[in-house]
Amino acid sequence: MLPSTIRVFTTCPESRTVERASYPAAVAEAARWSEAVGCEGVLIYAENGLVDPWLVSQILILATDRLIPLVAVQPVYMHPYAVAKMVSSLAHLHGRRTCLNFVAGGFRNDLSALGDETPHDERYARLTSYASIVKGLTHGTVPITSGDRYYAVHELRLTPPVPSALAPEFMVSGSSEAGLGAARAIGATAVRYPQPAIDEQSCEALGVRTGIRVGIVARESDEEAWRVAYARFPEDRSGQITHRLAMSVSDSAWHRQLSELAADAAERGNPYWLGPFQNYRTFCPYLVGSYDSVARELAGYLTRGFETFILDIPPSQEELEHCAAAFAAAAGVARR
Repeated sequence: MLPSTIRVFTTCPESRTVERASYPAAVAEAARWSEAVGCEGVLIYAENGLVDPWLVSQILILATDRLIPLVAVQPVYMHPYAVAKMVSSLAHLHGRRTCLNFVAGGFRNDLSALGDETPHDERYARLTSYASIVKGLTHGTVPITSGDRYYAVHELRLTPPVPSALAPEFMVSGSSEAGLGAARAIGATAVRYPQPAIDEQSCEALGVRTGIRVGIVARESDEEAWRVAYARFPEDRSGQITHRLAMSVSDSAWHRQLSELAADAAERGNPYWLGPFQNYRTFCPYLVGSYDSVARELAGYLTRGFETFILDIPPSQEELEHCAAAFAAAAGVARR
């Protein structure tokens, strides 16, 4: 089981990677694995090429007793009132909390297809306005009035209201200064792809609560962990080409930073690995090695104040149990 002092989410399987008829069962199964090892919730992506995350969150809720859907919210997809209404409805129907991961960007082609040509930093200004309305509706009981160049509401009330115990936590995806500024303005946790722990600033220096997205492959020995990692994420020439094409149509600060980190991390020989990212198998870095070596890297993040960890899509409950063992060891290292 995961230590109670560390907050961990996993990531929901993507609809494009699972056969259609099997997808609801795959979501439910991954959710039960996550709950069994003590995860707090599951991140559910929102993209043009995926099924709706709010419908997926219903599967997750019905399959578990307490797991929290962490729903990705992209402002171009729906009005802020519709987001608040979804949170309210799930709370009313199931007595369950929903958390929100606000996403300002994405692949430029996806945004262009929706008629959104808003520049990078301005998307975060829009996101701040958007999330402020959602927060006003879901964290209070009085009508709200708000107006700026992006959104305007007048005496808007959310019915049924969200019980205070089920009010959503907010996260903001973004590593740029604009993303961190939005998280500060909203009172959200900034979620980012990390650098190696030794290169990370403390959360105190960043001036915002911060979480990281990372994958983990941990075993008794480094050799066994790397064997598993290379078997799961083999070199893939076509994936490398797709990765380069995807980076060419993304203005994400995260993606650029990860690409630049790849060679440097490999030279250091530490657990930080970007092989899956470079082969277009996932977008987050991985920590690979023995429980002890991965625990030391995780402890580096913990001592810098990172309080939330979002793991990659789990391939099995057994793999999550290996992750839990690494986190348990990390908690011990961080206390020393």
